[in-house]
Amino acid sequence: MIYLHIPFCKQKCSYCNFHFSTSLKYKEDMVAAIKKEIGLRKNELEFKNLKSLYFGGGTPSILKVDELQSIVDEVLKHFSFDPDIEITLEANPDDLDKNFLKDLSKTPFNRLSIGTQSFFDEDLKLMNRAHNSGEAESSIKRAQDFGFENISIDLIYGSPSSNFEIWKQNLDKTIELQVPHVSSYALTIEPKTMLNAWISQGKIAAPKEAEQHEEFFYMTDFLKDNGFDHYEISNFGKPGFHSKHNSAYWKYQEYLGIGPSAHSYNGRDERSWNIANNQLYINSLNQNSLAKETELLTEKDQFNEMLMIGLRTIWGVDLSSLKEKFSSELLEHFQKEIKTKLEDGLLLIENNHLKIPEKHWFLADGIASDLFMV
Repeated sequence: MIYLHIPFCKQKCSYCNFHFSTSLKYKEDMVAAIKKEIGLRKNELEFKNLKSLYFGGGTPSILKVDELQSIVDEVLKHFSFDPDIEITLEANPDDLDKNFLKDLSKTPFNRLSIGTQSFFDEDLKLMNRAHNSGEAESSIKRAQDFGFENISIDLIYGSPSSNFEIWKQNLDKTIELQVPHVSSYALTIEPKTMLNAWISQGKIAAPKEAEQHEEFFYMTDFLKDNGFDHYEISNFGKPGFHSKHNSAYWKYQEYLGIGPSAHSYNGRDERSWNIANNQLYINSLNQNSLAKETELLTEKDQFNEMLMIGLRTIWGVDLSSLKEKFSSELLEHFQKEIKTKLEDGLLLIENNHLKIPEKHWFLADGIASDLFMV
């Protein structure tokens, strides 16, 4: 599978620390560089028949449809598409006007991931989103009118501008709009963000973990009652609408990341990441090279990553796979560390897969890190 990072946004969201630019001065150069990188790295993926192509960012919907199509065309020069390929475009509601969606419906894109975040203006203003509550709703309806059935929306809970009743109404609206997939995250305060500065200055209150905990568990019960599978801590999909792309990440499969700051993984022991600087990225591709760094994963790194990723999902960690892949030293450490957590009910073994019971998923990262080999 391939991930393409489009590093442009109209404005900076208050919670975001991803790599992007609000200047579109070098947009055409960036598109050309991304296309060149695809050709340069075509041999890095073992499997040439793609099951997923994902345009993330940034805000990919800031590009024109013909620019997006030109990137797809470049991918097709070097790879084939599985008949059931999932081609996702991350999009902001304010970009999804009638003309954009009309043109997009004529392309191979068959899935939209819409950055809704909330259906309430108070939340959207705090997050410094470019859309309002009306656009949050109308963009989904418009996309459905143009034939996009496979739609995911992002929702953020635990915001200081929100409360439990507002959160319930956000989820009610999601069901009313017949959205088949939801990615939902607790509002977190990242360094070097506007939110972090506002909290440090006492302008707004910090999110309260207890409230986020309550909203998370209400969401899990509510969405499951409405036909969704809770298949990863932050992801809910109706049958047939699970994200193929993200599921491949969680199942430790290889992927190629294209664009500035994009990460790649060879499915075994190597990760790499492109330089997080638009101009340097473009300059390097203009010279037919790529500014990136590579990391070889040690056995401990691979072990720890498999635990961290697998224990966030409904599938858990395949114990047979661990036994085949890792040394007896690591496995002895592992058996010792899981013993107490199994007794305490923080872990369970089901069909030879180690899992975290769903009622403890909010604590999954901490539970997994306790098992790490250091």
